[in-house]
Amino acid sequence: MTTADRIHALDASFVLLAREGSDSVELLTGEIVDVESLADIPLGADGARREVFALVPYRQVRERGFEAQDDGAPLRCLLVDEHLHLPADEVLAALPAAPVPLHDGGFDLSDEEYAAIVERVIADEIGRGEGANFVIRRDYTARVDAVTPEAERTVALTWFRALLEHERGAYWTFAVVTPGVVAVGASPEAHVVAQGGVVTMNPISGTFRHPAGGSTTAALGEFLSSTKETEELFMVVDEELKMMSAVCSDGGRITGPHLKQMSRLTHTEYMLRGSSRLDPRDILRETMFAPTVTGSPMQNACTVIRRHERKPRGYYSGVAALFTPNDADGHDLDAPILIRTVYLKDGELSVPVGATLVRHSDPAGEVGETHGKAAGVLGAIGAVARDTAAEARASSSGDADAPDAAASPADDPEIQALLASRNARLAEFWMNPQDGGEQAATTAPFAGRTAVVVDAEDRFTTMLAHQLRHLGLEVRIQPWAEADDAQIDAADLLVAGPGPGDPRDGSSARIARMRELVTRRRAGGRPLLAVCLSHQILADSFGIDLAPLASPHQGLQKAVPVFGEDASIGFYNTFTARVAPGTTRVGVAEVSADPESGDVYALRGPGFASVQGHLESILSRDGMTTLQRLVAHALDGR
Repeated sequence: MTTADRIHALDASFVLLAREGSDSVELLTGEIVDVESLADIPLGADGARREVFALVPYRQVRERGFEAQDDGAPLRCLLVDEHLHLPADEVLAALPAAPVPLHDGGFDLSDEEYAAIVERVIADEIGRGEGANFVIRRDYTARVDAVTPEAERTVALTWFRALLEHERGAYWTFAVVTPGVVAVGASPEAHVVAQGGVVTMNPISGTFRHPAGGSTTAALGEFLSSTKETEELFMVVDEELKMMSAVCSDGGRITGPHLKQMSRLTHTEYMLRGSSRLDPRDILRETMFAPTVTGSPMQNACTVIRRHERKPRGYYSGVAALFTPNDADGHDLDAPILIRTVYLKDGELSVPVGATLVRHSDPAGEVGETHGKAAGVLGAIGAVARDTAAEARASSSGDADAPDAAASPADDPEIQALLASRNARLAEFWMNPQDGGEQAATTAPFAGRTAVVVDAEDRFTTMLAHQLRHLGLEVRIQPWAEADDAQIDAADLLVAGPGPGDPRDGSSARIARMRELVTRRRAGGRPLLAVCLSHQILADSFGIDLAPLASPHQGLQKAVPVFGEDASIGFYNTFTARVAPGTTRVGVAEVSADPESGDVYALRGPGFASVQGHLESILSRDGMTTLQRLVAHALDGR
């Protein structure tokens, strides 16, 4: 059967997939099965393992105990019976090309409504310490003349062809056609890949919209110099390192940054890599979902999304996941994030897009970002006019044989230097291999000691636990609601972790439990390290005032005094403990504070130490040395 015959014979259910760097299009066909949970994805047993393609909706995040509106979007699996690799040029020639007109197009939320939501999230969520950044989405919708399954299939194939022809730089370009679920997209981001025991994540953030006629060095340089865009990327790297530290024995190593160039947009990205022996379904569960389209900390981001988005997300910010049998009697996983995707159902097109909201977001700018992202998708599928000059320039920048390829702004030495300079701000710990192996277990400074880390709903604790293990401690993480007093009492060190919210909140069961744990540990005279929220709780126990910051320190890097040594540390706090300037002691607690504002950066005393910043963050260049100092004091008073 020819390629054209195969394309023309496509029926009710199939997946077409073009992966980055490949000159073929993959065709997957088979039976459709909907399942309840990731664990139910039917990969088969040894000797009968099978390939499975899955569309994972956003609502599956409830498997992690996080909030989400339940819209019933199915966790849809295609059990692959046939997987073909077809020549891309032959597939392209066989696909329909007639334009698909749109009717009654527009956003489901007006610009004014969306800007008002942005303002509320900044004031009521980031401003109250609920998190560092949040992604709130809106949908571009329109009608198309396709209400039968056959017509929808033709539209999907038409859009897939348009993406193959006009979008560059996508990690996956795909068309998924199943009964009731039709999705066509060009995702730039490989959310999580597991292959040969190596897990890779690819946080992408920052969106540079190419000016009419193409990008310029000056415009790209201005984008790369933006504090907002830079900090957005750092924050999502931190959030994905939390996930990597949960699934990888060696925590994860970052490389980059790089530019991710597409036809109409350029993004900045890092690559994270680590080693894991987990089942790929477990890896996928622990990494649901990308902070680039949810926010951080992840659990509270889901709560904020639930509060501010007016309808369920469907598949937006979920993943498409391909599980492929490997030679090690398991499965490899390739799972891009579901963004830059068009959905079609009952004659209606939907393009969900979102903007990342941070402490200094401009509502008008975030509105503009959603317009740019929607226009990028719509232009790629031919639904709106394309900037052909920008496309031509973008295409030539990726073609070494093109006459003006060297003129690409991304290749300019100044741009490359500006991009590379970002790493000067970051902790070397996360850019170097971290698996200390057996030698570290015996020679690290705290070898043979044990610690319990209590998670107050911020999985920075996974990164913190990884660093503590690197220092030799045997570490167990316990969620605050499941913290076991007997196990905590038996541990050499209690690490009371960070979390969102107002430390003064008397109605929060989570903050009450963290207060109880800190108070109980201090009363027993057993070693304690308190971080961020728990640092504030510890400070309050000494009668030190707690107050909101004038401007939240979410994703902020500062050089601060920590008991006689300056340390470059990353901060994610909206509240602070505050003493009178010049105060160096409160009761038995030695205080390290800002000499002008009195903001307390660290405390220490008999058997305890605390820190406001996140020593585990990539923003903490002096994180490991400071952590070692504070742990040493808590354990041994030195």
